[in-house]
Amino acid sequence: MAKPPKKPTLTPRAQAAQEERRAREAEALRENLRRRKQQARRRDAAEAEKT
Repeated sequence: MAKPPKKPTLTPRAQAAQEERRAREAEALRENLRRRKQQARRRDAAEAEKT
C-alpha cells in the first residue's frame, strides 16, 4: 500500500513570519476600510451641502 504524501511543514521561524504577515495584511485591510468609509462620508456630506 502506498503511503500518503507528507504535508509540507513550516519551520517555527517561517510560521512566525507568516503570522506576522497575516497580521500586517489584516491591519492594512482595516485601515483601508476606515479610509474608504471616511471618504464615503465626506462625499455624502458634500452632496448634502450642494442640495
